[in-house]
Amino acid sequence: MEYRNLGASGLSVSTLCLGTMTFGEADEKSFMHKVGCDAETSFAIMNRALDKGLNFFDTANVYGQDGLSERVIGEWFERDGRRDEVVLATKFRFRMGPGPNGTGASRRHIVRAVEDSLRRLRTDRIDLYQVHMQDIDTPEEETMRALDDLVRQGKVLYLGASNYAAYRLVESLWACDRARLDRFVALQAQYSLLERGLEREHVPLCQRFGLGILPWSPLAGG
Repeated sequence: MEYRNLGASGLSVSTLCLGTMTFGEADEKSFMHKVGCDAETSFAIMNRALDKGLNFFDTANVYGQDGLSERVIGEWFERDGRRDEVVLATKFRFRMGPGPNGTGASRRHIVRAVEDSLRRLRTDRIDLYQVHMQDIDTPEEETMRALDDLVRQGKVLYLGASNYAAYRLVESLWACDRARLDRFVALQAQYSLLERGLEREHVPLCQRFGLGILPWSPLAGG
């Protein structure tokens, strides 16, 4: 397996990342709508991936009903004891609770979201914590200050963005530079031979600011 540093950081990750969106029993209310694999199959997939040198796993709190994907990974960590072998990435942003603060990238939502993810994942830290999508109702500096606090507390080690518009990503990077906050080290975005819009603005932006690019759906769902 080949490994590379994630963006300009010192974090070494495999060039292949294991996506876990389908981990957990299939359910109509799940993120994938009746598409999924049971816990034992998920455990076998993760063990096989690690045994082959793939150390980078990606999930999100909205994958599976009530964070099921995170819970399956947490059960595996506890059962097989391989947490320290994994570079663990998860995401927050979409609705996980009732009311206006049950979604978004505000400080209030972030503080609740990270604690819930840590509990489900049965771990004391998240290696890469990603904003699943920009929140235009929350100032970028508020989001990044809250995330910077998590880094200082040791609950999160690195920060990432996902599905950000180019202008919003630049706003975030500038806000971090002004306030001397930890900033994103990577962008996760849709990228494949069929979906190449990323090349127009995002790829040059990431090259300029030293962000790694994590393509999702690299086979365009095939």
